[in-house]
Amino acid sequence: MPDAARLPVVFIGHGSPMNTLADNAYTRAWRSFGATLPAPKAILVVSAHWYVGETAVTTMATPKTIHDFYGFPAELFAYQYPAAGDPALAAEVQRLLAPVDVQADHGWGLDHGAWSVLAHMFPGAPVPVIQLSIDGTQPADFHYQLGAKLAPLRDQGVLLLASGNVVHNLRLMQRSEDARAFPWAEEFNTAVRERLLARDHAALMNPITLGDSARLAIPTPEHYLPLLYAIGAQRDDDRVEVLTDGIDLASVSMLSVAIG
Repeated sequence: MPDAARLPVVFIGHGSPMNTLADNAYTRAWRSFGATLPAPKAILVVSAHWYVGETAVTTMATPKTIHDFYGFPAELFAYQYPAAGDPALAAEVQRLLAPVDVQADHGWGLDHGAWSVLAHMFPGAPVPVIQLSIDGTQPADFHYQLGAKLAPLRDQGVLLLASGNVVHNLRLMQRSEDARAFPWAEEFNTAVRERLLARDHAALMNPITLGDSARLAIPTPEHYLPLLYAIGAQRDDDRVEVLTDGIDLASVSMLSVAIG
């Protein structure tokens, strides 16, 4: 049985930034899940949208809300998520991830991969939040191992939140809300869900083994890699619960899971 005091690690398929303002099946599920959790002391987010050439952690006391997109309504650009930072937790992350040289970052903040989800899971920003970047120069095993090194934070009241999409092909996206999912998107999404439930981390770390659909589902790696942090932090006695599922806009997976 999982330790009742241990917080889960969560992977959220965040989809469109407009989910920040939306009331739909996905956002209601995120809100419901957040309401069931014991209040975290802090939240550590690994977001697809901080994909750089190094590992870094936000260390500021008051992270800014980053609107890292264009072409959306003014209401979305006006949205603020005024969470506090947690410099002490950032220092603990640097210690846990050694000997990886984790840079102390003072300029990033919270991107929409973080706040579009937190807006529903923790409305009103009551919990301090820090972000960890994804080093795009590193292989899959590197990200998985960082997740494993972060796992002890779950026993210290820290919620680990990985935010991306296991299928994310914006080039083929259909903007109609009732667009039918591409068969390859459904195929890959199903394969990932099945491998998560089976705890097949080896397959998830090498997604091309899940079929030819992987090439269209993951044209670039940044939205898939957060999943590796989540499964890296999984303990032997953790269960996997599917929170949301489905394909949005024909080519964006909304699969979300809680591991704990």
